[in-house]
Amino acid sequence: MTDDTTRTAYRTCPLCEAACGLELTVTGDRIVSARGDQRHVFSGGFICPKGATLGQLTADPDRLRRPLVRRGDRHEEVGWDEAFEAVEAGLRPILERHGPDAVALYLGNPNVHTMAGGLYVSPLLRAVGSRNIFSASTVDQMPKHVACGYLYGNPLAIPVPDVDRTDLLLVLGANPWESNGSLATAADFPGRLKAIQARGGRFVVVDPRRTRTAEHADEHLFIRPGTDAYLLFGIVHTLFEEGLTDLGRLAGHVTGVEAVRELARAFAPEVVTAACAVPADRIRGLARELAAAPTAAVYGRIGTCTVEFGTLTNWLVDVVNVLTGNLDRPGGAMFPLAAHLRTRPQPGGKGFRVGRWQSRVRGLPEVRGELPVATLADEMETPGDGQVRAFVTVAGNPVLSTPNSGRLDRALGGLEFMVSVDPYLNETTRHADVVLPPSDATRKGHYDFSFLGLAVRNFAAYSPPVLPPDPAEMDECDILARLTLIVTGKGADADPAELHEHMLQEMLQKAASADLRKLVDGDHPAERLLDVALRTGAYGDQFGARPDGLSLARLLANPHGIDLGPLQPRIPEILQTPSGTIELCHPAIAADVSRLSEALPRRRDDLVLVGRRHLRSNNSWMHNVPALVKGRDRCTLHMHPKDAERFALTDGDEAEVMSRAGTVAVRVEVTDKVMPGVVSLPHGWGHGLPGTRMSVAAERPGVNSNVLTDEYATDPLSGNSVLNGIPVEIKALA
Repeated sequence: MTDDTTRTAYRTCPLCEAACGLELTVTGDRIVSARGDQRHVFSGGFICPKGATLGQLTADPDRLRRPLVRRGDRHEEVGWDEAFEAVEAGLRPILERHGPDAVALYLGNPNVHTMAGGLYVSPLLRAVGSRNIFSASTVDQMPKHVACGYLYGNPLAIPVPDVDRTDLLLVLGANPWESNGSLATAADFPGRLKAIQARGGRFVVVDPRRTRTAEHADEHLFIRPGTDAYLLFGIVHTLFEEGLTDLGRLAGHVTGVEAVRELARAFAPEVVTAACAVPADRIRGLARELAAAPTAAVYGRIGTCTVEFGTLTNWLVDVVNVLTGNLDRPGGAMFPLAAHLRTRPQPGGKGFRVGRWQSRVRGLPEVRGELPVATLADEMETPGDGQVRAFVTVAGNPVLSTPNSGRLDRALGGLEFMVSVDPYLNETTRHADVVLPPSDATRKGHYDFSFLGLAVRNFAAYSPPVLPPDPAEMDECDILARLTLIVTGKGADADPAELHEHMLQEMLQKAASADLRKLVDGDHPAERLLDVALRTGAYGDQFGARPDGLSLARLLANPHGIDLGPLQPRIPEILQTPSGTIELCHPAIAADVSRLSEALPRRRDDLVLVGRRHLRSNNSWMHNVPALVKGRDRCTLHMHPKDAERFALTDGDEAEVMSRAGTVAVRVEVTDKVMPGVVSLPHGWGHGLPGTRMSVAAERPGVNSNVLTDEYATDPLSGNSVLNGIPVEIKALA
């Protein structure tokens, strides 16, 4: 008998970084509707189109619910035991014959949106033991990690703009009106920006496109793609030249200020203006305004990361915040403290370093335990010891999201074995020999391990499963645990409970005491791990020592979340540099400034390509939901009217776009929202390849912008791919 009872459930939306609360109407085993949770302590009822379609996404008929095994050129549904037996038969012989480096692993963006990704991926990586680890980080935010690693000694110590208290916000390469915020978890980011203006403050946007965020800003400045480092150095130069620096309470916690002064001498606004296209007097004006504002913050995002000077740019964002006294103070850029993390007793540590190993083919250095995804195809194609012969993907779609992705697509066809943990047969997983689909978001708990550490206000929330487990499906924690046990030689039929219990005992031993096992709460392995993290974290109950502290039980009793208050100063406690200070001028950073200087006189009359974001899209993984792709075609080439005239193109014409890496044909949309000399394509399209099973996406395939990006163009400090500012040529198609 079907249960048609209607009830209300609350959960955190898992579809972007904003961590909004949802109120779900559930009838039987269906999500009938989703709206914003008015009582949520962080989002207060805000919702975007993605969150509103959670029910459609989880009920997508193309979503895989049973494992697939390749038979010839077809994928066939099989039982779970047979699927894991196929994994063992394919993966173990390669490990035994060729060693761990013969297996590469790729971790996609959705991993940071699940508890399993936050808890069970690391054990799998350790078990494989390969140096060939890749992730979406090196096509996204790795420059920010590297910059913060050198400045603060910890690549995860990322300051976020205190948007709720700032008087002046300078936004570079970010479009939070569309993205909902990134590396800055801020539900209703548009509302928070409007609130700055309502209290008499301002926000200024610097971007080569007049984005939706720029349209609402007090001021928008066009800038040539990839030149933000010149603008920021011009601001730093002005701060020193005009005596505007004031470290405030950080004065005793910063070293290297004079070294930065010397580096900035060569970047006067009058020198850099030709490169960045921002007028010199406006650069000086920005410096004066940031120094004079009661509070101010500089916030840079993906447009500052996916460029040739990505690490320098992200370093300079924080340098400006430090020099104006706006780092680690209310209204400036501050460090969140997530509930599952602990404070440190004192500053200091080993610091941050890169290059513990290099990639086999191109010699690119390791960063944060992984190699640049730009060299993944090299490792698959090039014969010899250490050649990648097997591939494991956990979420993600690198065939659409990585540079010169056509080359990677071809390389995947030459592998000996591939296994993917993914709910879709997409452009990447169509190559897999085994596809292991995790259960959907409504059937598992949710806690934001990543995004609560980036929130603009400290809070905690846990969402238990909305629907009961489907007996025919498998929880992602169990999938990853069984993969880990196969890799370690325990066999395809090993019980995942073995790893679950081992991880719990290990966490208890590190955080408190294994003797406390009987006090741990939770019905699911991930819940029990979360309970330990919460109870031993900065706000935790310490297993009863602080009765008013946090625990899993307390979060379950507060379905709308628990407000932990505004951000608080954390320096010097957060610093893990060898000196225990903010090391403002690390030698690796200083050495790379010469590369920036050498590029200053470069001619910049090429037509260059940049990406763009849309509110109803998050990379490639929501293009199979009809409500999110309906309406006019979004995968168009934005081009300024002057450039359209130059290339004899009109609105709606087809154009061929060519780069060193490849060529695509796309419809032109003529608009003055891009500056002359710049064209723009959205990221994440190019669907409908043979062997995929995403029917809605195939009807609106778009074109893959990463056919054009160059795998040999990377930021040397971080290994991040250059996805913006790509030189292209255009010609009209008949």
